[in-house]
Amino acid sequence: MADFAMNAPIEIEPFVAADIAAKFLCISRRRLLQMARDGEIPAHPIGQAQRKTWRFRLSEIAGAIISENPDTGREKRGTIMPGGSLAVPKGRGN
Repeated sequence: MADFAMNAPIEIEPFVAADIAAKFLCISRRRLLQMARDGEIPAHPIGQAQRKTWRFRLSEIAGAIISENPDTGREKRGTIMPGGSLAVPKGRGN
């Protein structure tokens, strides 16, 4: 039985490009990339250059939308609330 568990294939969710993630959120690609750079949504930068290639996992984005405390992997700058609005912590923003 243990042998079966060790040989079972592991499904790993693929990363998607910014175009697909933006379409998923119904926002522009430019806005999505700005949100990624600002740490407002979970995103994975690839490369060491100043201009990074960003990749996304749709399940992480969906989880951040329905969670009050999304784990973006960076300092918390805001929370994506259900419905897609961004709640900015007190003392930040306007």
